[in-house]
Amino acid sequence: MEHMKKKYRIKKNDEFQEVFKKGKSVANRQFVIYVLDRPEQSYFRIGLSVSKKIGKAVVRNRVKRYIRQVFQEERDRIQVGKDYVIIARVPVATMEYEEVRKSLLHVLRRANAFY
Repeated sequence: MEHMKKKYRIKKNDEFQEVFKKGKSVANRQFVIYVLDRPEQSYFRIGLSVSKKIGKAVVRNRVKRYIRQVFQEERDRIQVGKDYVIIARVPVATMEYEEVRKSLLHVLRRANAFY
């Protein structure tokens, strides 16, 4: 699986904060997603927040990998000109990829992330 390029990732804390402050949020039991419009951006960016409550590093890294993979697989359907910050909630820690995918797509649909 090819990696998401750096420019498609939100890394800086102040960028996360801006999405939290100005973005709209949608949630289900597994995820909270914040979406911020960036009309001048010709691509979308994602930021991941997976706290230590989720588990040890191995678990957190797996969760992040799953989330990135969903965005990778769906990237042609996802609206550009937006920043997406995804916060994983505790139940995600024990989920297989297919469940993560289903749950994330559900929240993304509710956030009107798809074309």
